[in-house]
Amino acid sequence: MAGAFGEIAERLRRSTVEVRLRGAPAGGSGVIATPDGRIVTNAHVARGDASVRLWDGRELPATLLARDARRDLATLQVPASGLPAATFGDSGALRVGELVMAIGNPMGFIGALTTGVVHALGSLAGFGAQSWVLADVRLAPGNSGGPLADACGRVIGINTMIVNGLGAAVPGNAVSAFLRRGACGFSLGVTVQPVRLEDRRFGLLVLKVEPGSPAAAAPLWTGDVLTAAGGSAFRSVDDLHTALEDAAGLIHLQFVRGDRATTREVAIRLGQAVAEAA
Repeated sequence: MAGAFGEIAERLRRSTVEVRLRGAPAGGSGVIATPDGRIVTNAHVARGDASVRLWDGRELPATLLARDARRDLATLQVPASGLPAATFGDSGALRVGELVMAIGNPMGFIGALTTGVVHALGSLAGFGAQSWVLADVRLAPGNSGGPLADACGRVIGINTMIVNGLGAAVPGNAVSAFLRRGACGFSLGVTVQPVRLEDRRFGLLVLKVEPGSPAAAAPLWTGDVLTAAGGSAFRSVDDLHTALEDAAGLIHLQFVRGDRATTREVAIRLGQAVAEAA
């Protein structure tokens, strides 16, 4: 049994890569998603010019294909073929107490393995309605973007952060959906923060507008507060992302500006989501 587990762990190690950022003292991890060089990692790991180091020591330049900051996922492409791609399992079939393992590159330890059990499944307070896999695996800086796998070596999550001492991973089914979607979908080009208006309405305060983005062309300004899309009021950040996903390239946004006494509306022609998702 120990030998079989060791073989499973070694296969998973070969499907795990180190993601290095140019000029950064530390990077993160990633998972080989396809034999032709597509890598999935965290969006917060793929923040600039990157390279990928494979299990055999080769270091290859990486091109950013898609990035979803909301779900903290990104895909990179490296110029290689015949790579040992990981197998993705069904995270919907996970049960609390199930044995899992995580592999990554924490603090310079390449291919470090840690094991534990699934602690909880579902949403996290303060992180919206998105689901997470919480496991009592020992993670450290450098594990981000690496695989969380079941006892058979099937990837059922991408390790993202540590919450109250537990590892939190994006569920594998969400990762698989992101990989299928690729760079499809639409981008608004803003960074937002939830706020409450004086009349107690929920809003999304625009903190940043990306130059050249659809939001900049509208124009939306830093300081605007988005309140609805197509007449449907926002109740969370997820509502904006849902509206973008449902948009057929054109979104009607309601927002307030300045003294925030008057609601305005703008129709925005969206661009393809290659950078930030919203």
